[in-house]
Amino acid sequence: MAPKIEINNGAEAVWQSRRFCFLGPSIYNLGFTQIHKEASAMSHSYFRGRGRLFVFASALLIMISAAFPVQAQETRAKTPPTVVFMTDFGTVDDSVAICRGAMYSIEPGLRIVDLTHQVTPFSILDGARFLYGATPYYPAGTVFVVVVDPGVGSARKAVVVKSKRGQYFVLPDNGLMTLVQDRDGLEAAREITNPKWMIGSALSSTFHGRDIFSPVGAHLARGEDWTQVGNPLDVSQLVRLDLAASKFDGRGLHGEVIATDGPFGNLVTNISGEDFLKLGYARGQNVPVTLGTNEVNIPFVRTFSDVPLGKPLLYIDSRGHLGLAVNQGSFAATYGIKPPAAIFLARAKQ
Repeated sequence: MAPKIEINNGAEAVWQSRRFCFLGPSIYNLGFTQIHKEASAMSHSYFRGRGRLFVFASALLIMISAAFPVQAQETRAKTPPTVVFMTDFGTVDDSVAICRGAMYSIEPGLRIVDLTHQVTPFSILDGARFLYGATPYYPAGTVFVVVVDPGVGSARKAVVVKSKRGQYFVLPDNGLMTLVQDRDGLEAAREITNPKWMIGSALSSTFHGRDIFSPVGAHLARGEDWTQVGNPLDVSQLVRLDLAASKFDGRGLHGEVIATDGPFGNLVTNISGEDFLKLGYARGQNVPVTLGTNEVNIPFVRTFSDVPLGKPLLYIDSRGHLGLAVNQGSFAATYGIKPPAAIFLARAKQ
């Protein structure tokens, strides 16, 4: 029988009920639609008067509000362990898939996020840049497995590093942590020496991504004690990249083109947007730029479409650094620039 509500001069409400008030803990498994169905099935018991109706409604609301936090906690508890994976392997062969398989064999419920496998081969700086750009968007506890390892099989150490943001990095000790270290700080580091966290007793001298970094990342992500991976290291002794900083002189700002932006051919520089603005330029103004021995006047704008197709522009990129681009074209190809390359920007004329 459908629920029946009778109003008598605003003084009385009658609800027909079969079993609603005896649901007990089972109400925690009911959504609003199911609760409505249960209310619709009421047929025997009557709740009379505003007082009883108010008490009943209040109790029902308390039970519903208590149910949803429990469900949210259960959802969070079921979030799978996460590894963010980056290499310079490319995807033309089976290397990435083998490393993923090594991780899944240790933790089948693992969630693997591919940051990129198109790091410029052997470019530790590119790997460091991508780590620097991506890590702020992942929570504490995330494990980053990074294999950009031109020194594989040499005396370089394999390490696990914990940042002060609570993230873990499994990688070769070759400078990959430089930019993250400067921004986030490092809490601790350990050399990977525990064979129980590796795959096989006969380790390859050329595929530590499979034999060391991937299995260690999976062990960490599944919640094992990271101090068991090996002996502690002094974080101040980790290898760092020797990066030249941009600098001002009386004429303007000297910097370096350090990379190109993916497939688009935009130039990435080591000049922060904040430092560039100190030169005194406003958007819309032309900026004299010297690249190597070539000087070009380039407008400083907000985004690519602010200039005609095929025309160059200066802009502050999404990571807060000065970039050079061609609208729907490649600056690197158009002007024959291959990083690293010197760049100079003159001060704005007063």
